[in-house]
Amino acid sequence: MTDTHLPDRRTPVSTYRLQVSPDFDLYAAARVLPYLHDLGVDWVYLSPLLASEPGSTHGYDVVAFDHVDPERGGEEGLAALSAEARRLGMGVLVDIVPNHVGVATPSEDPWWWDVLKLGRESEHATAFDVDWAAGDGRILIPVIGDDDEGSIRIVRSRTGEGEVRYHDQRFPLAPGTSTLEEQHYELVSWRAADDDLNYRRFFAVNTLAAVRVEDPEVFAETHVEIKRWFDEGLVDGLRVDHPDGLRDPKRYLDDLAALTGGAYVLVEKILEPGEDLPTEWATSGTTGYDALAHIDRVLTDPAGEAPLTALEDRLRGTPVDWEQMVHDNKRAVADGILHSEVLRITREVERVLDSREETADEDAVADAVAELLACFPVYRSYLPEGREHLDQAFARAREHRPDLADTYAVLEPLLHDEWSQPARRFQQTSGMVMAKGVEDCSFYRWSRLTSLNEVGGDPSIFAIGVDEFHDAMAARQRDWPDAMVTLSTHDTKRGEDVRARITVLAEEPGHWEQALGELLRLAPVPDEGFGSLLWQAVLGAWTPDHLPDLRDRLHGYAEKAMREAGDRTTWTEPDEAYESQVHAAVDAVFDSEDVQAVLTDLATRIDAPAQANSLAAKLLAITMPGVPDVYQGSELWETSLVDPDNRRPVDFDHRAAVLAGTAEDDAATKLHVTCTALTLRRERPDLFTTYAPVRATGATAGHAVAFDRGGAITVATRLPVGLAAAGGWGDTVLDLPEGRWHDLLTGLDTDGRLADLLAAHPVALLVRKD
Repeated sequence: MTDTHLPDRRTPVSTYRLQVSPDFDLYAAARVLPYLHDLGVDWVYLSPLLASEPGSTHGYDVVAFDHVDPERGGEEGLAALSAEARRLGMGVLVDIVPNHVGVATPSEDPWWWDVLKLGRESEHATAFDVDWAAGDGRILIPVIGDDDEGSIRIVRSRTGEGEVRYHDQRFPLAPGTSTLEEQHYELVSWRAADDDLNYRRFFAVNTLAAVRVEDPEVFAETHVEIKRWFDEGLVDGLRVDHPDGLRDPKRYLDDLAALTGGAYVLVEKILEPGEDLPTEWATSGTTGYDALAHIDRVLTDPAGEAPLTALEDRLRGTPVDWEQMVHDNKRAVADGILHSEVLRITREVERVLDSREETADEDAVADAVAELLACFPVYRSYLPEGREHLDQAFARAREHRPDLADTYAVLEPLLHDEWSQPARRFQQTSGMVMAKGVEDCSFYRWSRLTSLNEVGGDPSIFAIGVDEFHDAMAARQRDWPDAMVTLSTHDTKRGEDVRARITVLAEEPGHWEQALGELLRLAPVPDEGFGSLLWQAVLGAWTPDHLPDLRDRLHGYAEKAMREAGDRTTWTEPDEAYESQVHAAVDAVFDSEDVQAVLTDLATRIDAPAQANSLAAKLLAITMPGVPDVYQGSELWETSLVDPDNRRPVDFDHRAAVLAGTAEDDAATKLHVTCTALTLRRERPDLFTTYAPVRATGATAGHAVAFDRGGAITVATRLPVGLAAAGGWGDTVLDLPEGRWHDLLTGLDTDGRLADLLAAHPVALLVRKD
């Protein structure tokens, strides 16, 4: 049935993220929209749609900007989905990728192919961020295996057309040339990427080449299809991937607002604790990692910090200094996989100094730049915004490396000048170093409580209290009421219900230490600290009747986790002996009855409180200030691990049947909570316009977190193990505003007594009965 009350097309009330792929295209997405509407969803939120590398499962490797990917349904598929969304009164939000393009298959990207063929004479040469001088006028492409230069060959067709081939990789031959030395590119060893690469990438991914959207002509050409979406009314809003990689994010967002007529736009921006999004940006806010961090931490027991820290330090053999670890890993990244970016900043500095007839030791400049990147406290600055973060970096760098004091004195005015090329390049690079050093390394080297090792969070911040949560929510309502709230994404390291299960360990540190000791004895691994991280992942995803694909999924997770940690084995130089022992531990989950007995006992202990955590997190996320997003499938248990595990297909037919009451699922209560809360937000947005804490009084008042959004009151249980140990809610009562209040989840009236209100579920959603 069509919704006759159309929401404001400008801003969604809620979203639901779908991963569009060749196996789940836009036509398939259109077919699930009626179910999403029944679930209470306002807008559908789609992963990238532009043409991408053949077979791409994610769409972030865009190869052309002028059409929707045919493998994802093409122009007709988007039209069909948009029409169905309009019929249902739903909006459409699409993820876009302005920072880079996919160049793994050069022939698929016409711009890249043309630049390789014609060099700087190509009409697309200015679209890519290439330092031509550093390659003696050529683009260095790091694809050659060790001692395999002999596999490069030139092949000509019968018509005389030529190509360069390296195994199954194809590259163009410049017109009128016949040798490799005459090309506008040079195929070099894959090992050369760390130091010699002369084009900017997405992080350290050689097959994703950055584009210069700061150039107005490049912006226009890369947004031609996106402009059509808005001109034809197909799409209502955008999610901007990785804005920190752009030369000038504020200017880009201004350009995007002009292109879309001021459409709803979100930015995938990670904020460090205490950092604020620049208020002058033309955006409604972030994609919600900051909200996720607050939700997880208000549900984490602070009493678990000391014993879990002691356990981690014992397993590691030394106390873990998180701040020092982050610095050292960021420095290793700056000296390693991203050293080519450091050297490019160094060349920018040298050019400025040469123009002033000044000099500085080149090695010292590179050393100082790397140290500043390692010391940078947030992802990046946006000068003049964020100058204080640059000042902090200089202060820390001087403490770490006082021997570079003279070089810092040379660099400081250059990096503070928002118009200087070194400053602009430095700002684009600091976020890369942070992401690779923290999210993709340090998060895998500290396993104190891995539910906190999440994108956008700081694992050293263990928990927050209810009052701190309320303060953060009040600020969110005041400053960013339309920013996204998320619990799971395609980028989260662990799905929301994996984290909810691990969170219980903060309340059960003694039982966890005992169980972990048994698991490490029964299935030993060389690094017991990593073993803790691995067994937390197993516990988060494991149940006695687990999915049949779990063994393969855990092997995939273990490989990625230990190689990302990079301290015992790496992607480029794997330690087979170490890895085989870790994989043997994974196999023991399924092959050892003793291991299964330990897991079953532990799972039995944590299952009920974990489900309470899951329901609490879901209701908080859907009802707190902001626009809640439900990641595909997470209305039932979401026990995915890191990508690509979290991009697995979703059984929407089953979810629709559970919603309709014709199928059963042990997560049916989560779906009920999700549907009830989403529907209320969509149908009664007037009940969600303010924020005020709702206090409780009684012996167990600290186990409740509740707030009034302006007529809708959320009530959630926190620290459920401690609540049970205290004998339950007893006489604890909520101090409800005046009126007769009614719980939409149970259909029962309430006077605020939590023992009655939360007898059926650990959460409640109240509205006035009248």
